[in-house]
Amino acid sequence: MRVLNYLELEDRLRGGIVTATRQQRAALADTDVEVVTTPWQGGTPFSAGKARLTGAPFFHEYDVAHCNTIGPGSLAVARHAKRNDIPLILHAHTTAEDFADSFRFSTQAAPALKRYLRWFYSQADRVLVPSQYTKDLLDSYPISAPIEAVTNGVDAASLDGYESFREETRESFDLDGLVVFSVGEVIERKGLTTFCRVAQETDFDFAWFGPYESGPQASKTTTRWVENPPENVTFTGYMDDKRAAFGAGDIYMFPAKVENQGIAVLEAMACGKPVVLRDIDVFDEFFTDGEDCLKASTDAEFADALARLRDDPDLRERLGEGARETAAEHSLDVVGERLTDIYREVAEKGDAL
Repeated sequence: MRVLNYLELEDRLRGGIVTATRQQRAALADTDVEVVTTPWQGGTPFSAGKARLTGAPFFHEYDVAHCNTIGPGSLAVARHAKRNDIPLILHAHTTAEDFADSFRFSTQAAPALKRYLRWFYSQADRVLVPSQYTKDLLDSYPISAPIEAVTNGVDAASLDGYESFREETRESFDLDGLVVFSVGEVIERKGLTTFCRVAQETDFDFAWFGPYESGPQASKTTTRWVENPPENVTFTGYMDDKRAAFGAGDIYMFPAKVENQGIAVLEAMACGKPVVLRDIDVFDEFFTDGEDCLKASTDAEFADALARLRDDPDLRERLGEGARETAAEHSLDVVGERLTDIYREVAEKGDAL
């Protein structure tokens, strides 16, 4: 079976959608699915247009189209698929709820985005989401297409050797002692204000490894904290190798307000880090307080959880072991098997029509 696994603007995007898409492809590498990563002949719409002038087809041939973003390229693929009876899978990495509180004016734009997403996702033969929480959210829009939850998974092999980065990274950013850290885009939705306020109430070193906007598109909240951080908070900016973050940090704190799953949480768990999460519905689906993480709702509860982990090495070790076991349940083997089954199912339904 030949499947298009498409990530529009792949060379310009960053963050969880890129990681999730590349993990899909890695998961499919050991299956009998042949993956095509671009729909266009020659690799771009421009080169496909030139090929079309010579009589060549504009689009590659594939049995199933699987799109991971919501832009004009994905819309063109969707229309091509519907015109040619190619089964269409749209992966809902984006919701109006997780778009809000991200960049300047994103909250104001979220209602319009919701209307677009309702229409866009409803074109699919199958919509994939990373969690039951996201499925319930899209059901409430509502989306008329069938929706199925498939974990984003975690590429544990991509983290091999993270320990070797510890000393160099800590020295580079002047980190000392038990370091509380987060990984990913620095935005308010991921709990930026909570991260900084908790830091102000403790004496740990805090480090947020990940890029942040500094131009006009940056939210006022991001600009305020990044430009004037608490004395014990370091914003590292983009990291060439994520293993440096997981090597340097000791306690992974992720106070996200809205999340569809949390790939970086799974990565921290795969490294055996004790994890402190905000107590929100999506995390109840995957993680259990006291077994593979600690959960908190208020600044005081986050600070208390950090103090417990500082004072109890056995608790850190026990939660770290539980975290590794949870991460193993989201291996790429699991992702590859689920995607392969879904591709075959939608292809067989398409053949039966």
